[in-house]
Amino acid sequence: MLSIDPKEVPTSKLHSYLLGAVGPRPIAFASTIDGEGNVNLSPFSFFNVYSSNPPIMIFSANRRVRDNTTKHTLENVIETKEVVINVVNYDIVQQTSLSSTEYPKGVNEFEKTGLTMLKSDIVKPFRVGESPVQFECRVNEVIALGEEGGAGNLIVCEVLKLHVSEAILDENQHIDQFKIDLVSRMGGNWYSRANLGMFEVPKPLSVIGIGIDGIPSEIRCSKVLTGNDLGILGNVAALPSKEEVIIFSESSNSIKELLKTDNKEEVHKKAQEMIANNDVLSAWKLLLA
Repeated sequence: MLSIDPKEVPTSKLHSYLLGAVGPRPIAFASTIDGEGNVNLSPFSFFNVYSSNPPIMIFSANRRVRDNTTKHTLENVIETKEVVINVVNYDIVQQTSLSSTEYPKGVNEFEKTGLTMLKSDIVKPFRVGESPVQFECRVNEVIALGEEGGAGNLIVCEVLKLHVSEAILDENQHIDQFKIDLVSRMGGNWYSRANLGMFEVPKPLSVIGIGIDGIPSEIRCSKVLTGNDLGILGNVAALPSKEEVIIFSESSNSIKELLKTDNKEEVHKKAQEMIANNDVLSAWKLLLA
């Protein structure tokens, strides 16, 4: 058995061991706002519920390992003492992942991910309309666990109001664990879907992706492509060039015939198949053709 002294390995490697061994971890999809009204939305998997009376949840916004900087979420909750914790189900997992892109301060991740901003009843941060359960919270305390890169900051949240989609309730008004279809984080790029098992979601680009708001409207408003499909399409650095699209449109007889039909729904279904097969570049070329 490999034995490891935490003080003798790089923080990044220790971080990998911890996340690989402790899971699946629920995801706090945290919506915050700063004193100037700038909106932020970001997921955190160091998260759980710790008390029912009072209702207390805690998530940790760790200092970045690579440069010891802090995240906008942490800065916002220290400034405003409010947060909305949205739960993540399978339908929004790709958009949730896209929101973890390190956009500059002031960029609205709701717009980048194509998720709906719902006004909260008590707190200022917005709720995620697509999340099946949303918790409006007051931040009672922030506990810093250290000052070096990788150190956690425990954000102790008291639930002031929760909103539950009726679509996930059973006949007794309890949350149906199959209907809610929660996802959780594992190590690396791996997630776990509560009722089906593990699946992989590639991490967002190290460079800034175009986001869902950078997708042409006729594609973004597709009747076929899901939010998860759009989340994957938004995680590209740039769109294919016109020359690349033209070459692709002439690449095979099946593609030529499909484009000749001018049937957008069928084109989008084919692009959806390509996305499912991890051929996102071809999907983009088809959609733009």
